Amino acid sequence: MRDAAMTGNAAGNAAHKDIVRLVRYVASHAPVRLQLAQTGVLLCPGGVGPSRQVAQGTFERACSLGLVVSDAGGVRATAQAPAFLRRALLAPEEAFQAQHRDIENRTVVVEGIRETVRVNRLESPLGAAARLKEKSGAALLPPEAIAAGERLHADFTRAHLQPRLTMSYEPRLSAKTKGRAGGTADLCDTALAARLRVGKAMEAIGPELCGVALDVCCFQKGLEIVERERQWPARSAKLMLRTALMALARHYAPPPRGATRQSHAWGAEGYRPDGSGLVTTAIPTAAGQPRP
Repeated sequence: MRDAAMTGNAAGNAAHKDIVRLVRYVASHAPVRLQLAQTGVLLCPGGVGPSRQVAQGTFERACSLGLVVSDAGGVRATAQAPAFLRRALLAPEEAFQAQHRDIENRTVVVEGIRETVRVNRLESPLGAAARLKEKSGAALLPPEAIAAGERLHADFTRAHLQPRLTMSYEPRLSAKTKGRAGGTADLCDTALAARLRVGKAMEAIGPELCGVALDVCCFQKGLEIVERERQWPARSAKLMLRTALMALARHYAPPPRGATRQSHAWGAEGYRPDGSGLVTTAIPTAAGQPRP
């Protein structure tokens, strides 16, 4: 029984790998022509590339799963094919979750110790905006702008400014006056300091741009949602966000000031400064009499 189960698992894994190879070939060599062969199906790319022969059962299985579609003598991949390929390249225990993630390894300092952590770049709209490119291929948001947005989000979270989504199960404090809502007196020093930092950051950005920074970085709204709520033109929110984050980056890391320029007075040959307007004070002598 055990040998039969292992044989069945090995056969299932081999069939799954054949389907993955088929879907990957069709998706990367589109358009693909379909020709019937004696031992299966022959796939011929429309451009330059080698042909591939697959078993008839593998092709029918891929069609039944909705991964490829055969029409007009050709084969094309469906919309479900990219997600299927992403799951096939990931570990089975987290395949369905990881297909919607963009995992990146980062080094952080925790209690003075450097540790490597896994970060999902698509967890917030700011991470998705970090992947936007300009026409030249350069990143739309520079690293200092991304760091400034993440710092604002961290201060906003520490300040307890996020709206409550569920019921509060915290016990009521006996020192609180009955019928009085909790205010800044119930916050710790860390939260109060974070609120002050958020307020100064909003003043540095300005009233015209602080709204888009709060929506994207703090309330984690997508750029499309911001444009729809504020009735902005399409693809304009990313430009406003870039301007706001650059101003925020200058607030967190002000540019170094240059040497202070001293004032100079230009005069012709023989010029002497006029000191008649200076007020002189008599310096007393040792005997208490003013010096002449």
